[in-house]
Amino acid sequence: MTHILTLVADRDQTTLSHAVLARVRSAVHGGEPIILSPGEAADISCPSAPLPDVIAAALEHLPIDAITTKARGRRKGLLVADMDSTIVTGETLDELAAFAGLGAEIAAITKRSMNGEIDFETALRERVGMLKGLPLDALEKTWAGVKLTPGARELVATMRAHNATTALVSGGFTYFTGKVAALVGFDVHRANTLVDDGNALTGEVGSPVLDRYSKLEILTELAEARGLKLAATLAVGDGANDLAMLREAGLGVAFHAKPIVAAEAKAQVHHTGLRTLLFAQGYKAAQFSAG
Repeated sequence: MTHILTLVADRDQTTLSHAVLARVRSAVHGGEPIILSPGEAADISCPSAPLPDVIAAALEHLPIDAITTKARGRRKGLLVADMDSTIVTGETLDELAAFAGLGAEIAAITKRSMNGEIDFETALRERVGMLKGLPLDALEKTWAGVKLTPGARELVATMRAHNATTALVSGGFTYFTGKVAALVGFDVHRANTLVDDGNALTGEVGSPVLDRYSKLEILTELAEARGLKLAATLAVGDGANDLAMLREAGLGVAFHAKPIVAAEAKAQVHHTGLRTLLFAQGYKAAQFSAG
């Protein structure tokens, strides 16, 4: 068997039952399922990569994610993760903008940028420019409302426990990535810099801007530093500025992604949390670290 199909159920809505596993196994001509977490996750070995339409038909529209990987080299030695709407549930720039009374206007620009409709750097500079004069305490207030995505701590802690390097790489800002990295346990964080005058934001972004190509460069740089091939890396994100690294990583996962990303990424998570990225590497729930 050359490939592994990993199924992960949204336990708030359904369960990965024996009947579902049997139906999928038959559809993909797979081997006996290996249970990774009872009722939640399982691996099915396959003679080749099954077609997405075949998997979808067998799942019958149940809220179950399916990720196919090659049987060899499933566990990755490097994780590069986006922050906004991936490791944390919201968009920190949009939430910061709410304190300037510009939440809706800036969120609209963010949406167009994440959908690939406008250039990332142009959109970033435009949005930050609108925040000129915003007092710095708005950053603290925004941070107080930031929430982690379910499974974020487990993902990072488990991969680190198995000697992987973990990096938080964001088109957002170091003020937030530094705090998130410390909270979750990332080894490295990289992001853009908000310029201030000591009291308020100046409306400027430090140069150079970290964009989609920067994310790919960082993925490559960190892999080389560890002596890893890109096949041994995992990248996860949701927006257009994540596409370059998702394409090149050994396992590139579109996480509750924007349409342009979902249309291109081979591995996708639509229903579940970040634990799914561990199951896709063959980890059993009993092997997870809590973080």
